[in-house]
Amino acid sequence: MTDIEIPLGKRTKAYRFFEMVPAIVSYGAIILLVVLSLINPLLATIYLLAVIITTLVKAVGIAYHTTMGRNNLEKAQRVDWHNRLHQLEEPARYAEQLKNEHSHAFQHRLHIANLEDIAAHQDSYPKPSQLYNAVIIAAYNESFDVLQPTLQSLVDTTFDKDHMIVVLTYEERGGEAIAATAKRIKELYGDTFKALHVIRHPKDVPGEVVGKGSNITHAGKFLRDWLKEQRIAYSDVVVTTLDSDNRPHRTYFDYLLYEYIVHPDRKQLSYQPICLFINNIWDVPAPMRVVATGNSFWNVISSMRPHTLRNFASHSQPMDALVEMDFWSTRTIVEDGHQYWRSYFHFDGNYSVVPLFVPISQDAVLSSTYLKTLKAQFIQLRRWAYGASDVPYVATRLFRKDRTVPLGGGLARLIRLLDSHVTLASVAILIAVGGWVPLLINPEASHSIAAHQLPEVISRVQQFALIGLFITIFFAFKMLPPRPARYKRRRNIWMVAQWVLMPVTAVVYSSASSFTAQTALLIGKYFDKFDVTEKVTVADKNKRLKKS
Repeated sequence: MTDIEIPLGKRTKAYRFFEMVPAIVSYGAIILLVVLSLINPLLATIYLLAVIITTLVKAVGIAYHTTMGRNNLEKAQRVDWHNRLHQLEEPARYAEQLKNEHSHAFQHRLHIANLEDIAAHQDSYPKPSQLYNAVIIAAYNESFDVLQPTLQSLVDTTFDKDHMIVVLTYEERGGEAIAATAKRIKELYGDTFKALHVIRHPKDVPGEVVGKGSNITHAGKFLRDWLKEQRIAYSDVVVTTLDSDNRPHRTYFDYLLYEYIVHPDRKQLSYQPICLFINNIWDVPAPMRVVATGNSFWNVISSMRPHTLRNFASHSQPMDALVEMDFWSTRTIVEDGHQYWRSYFHFDGNYSVVPLFVPISQDAVLSSTYLKTLKAQFIQLRRWAYGASDVPYVATRLFRKDRTVPLGGGLARLIRLLDSHVTLASVAILIAVGGWVPLLINPEASHSIAAHQLPEVISRVQQFALIGLFITIFFAFKMLPPRPARYKRRRNIWMVAQWVLMPVTAVVYSSASSFTAQTALLIGKYFDKFDVTEKVTVADKNKRLKKS
């Protein structure tokens, strides 16, 4: 069986080299502009224009995928997935019935084709009535005001609660408060589902980094043993992992099992909803709103590119696959994105992620004070950027004689992985200040027409890019939850004005957090602790104010 574990302790020379590659390329992209400016301003101009044109082409693609992804999101949320899942129980009957309907509903024709295929090959497809949704909710020290809405969102889904198993797993290191909160949740929702288990993940387990992966793996092993006792087949269970502030769309679990059934290669698939950071979007400071909205739209865009889609935050995977893989990695702080690569190599390249065009909403970063919120946002993005640690993991398994995945497909994935992290780190800086570099560091550039025109060219490109920004603002407003009564209508003005901060957040947050994570890998100073993003609600803040 393929070894899919991250090495502990000292790395091999090859692994250490590839750990340094993201930082080398990202810093190199900046240094190259400086070197070319010193050698020949024209070469620097050509290099920077190549970066700008590439970014512009990507921006056009992003605008297109944002529009199409948003359309799919709206259409999929209008579908009665509960009814569609029910129809898979008697596929022949409903296929014939639906043929006479002229519907423009989302994927209506595909649904009929699925029914016909299942009717013709019923032995290859499980019945909806035999399947279960298992939900693992990871908690650290969150308050009842954060956790309770998440449990309630499960109750409010259209899926049959008698076929839903919930495991709330909290950290021992979270203290007594989270233990009391978990007990309260158990008392409130204990009889709502087929089962609600509350378990504690012990601290200081040898071989585990302090992180979510260790917590949910502990829960996964508990669930494995419980399912065995209940004589429920692992292949009849799909597991979804949620953070404590995640609220699935009301049709999510019906939609999930629908997709699980209709794909014959279901064991080699995972399922990715669209994660939207909008729960508390009206409450967070403007910089956090810009970052949260940008991250939300990136997830919308990713759903339109299945060949590049990766596991992120909340996602779902069959229990039998998880048992085979020993669940998630307990050796990394970015277990969600890393789960894609574990699965990819475990299944020898025969693995994909299926997009689900309904949201799981979660909180934008909000801490107890403005300064703490700014810091918490940086720490969260730095943790995500540490996904660059997957570069050596992929490269060392790809560039060896006994590799188990196709070289071409694996290399394409590796290049996209590296490109995403280098782009996140360096491109915003190059575009923001790169146009002035030749003029500032090389006196000869003052005689170069190209160097003089470069800042103006960048300005024109940025003006063109405003089209994409306007599209983002338009869809951002459509995606907003209703404005809370505590805010007046003038709050809408600030929801537009906030976008002037986009260049600042791109450099200060995205680039800086990426360079910080990549530099840590460069010097071998590994992040071995999951810095939990503090989750504070307005209710929490009000309680603290009353106490003070």
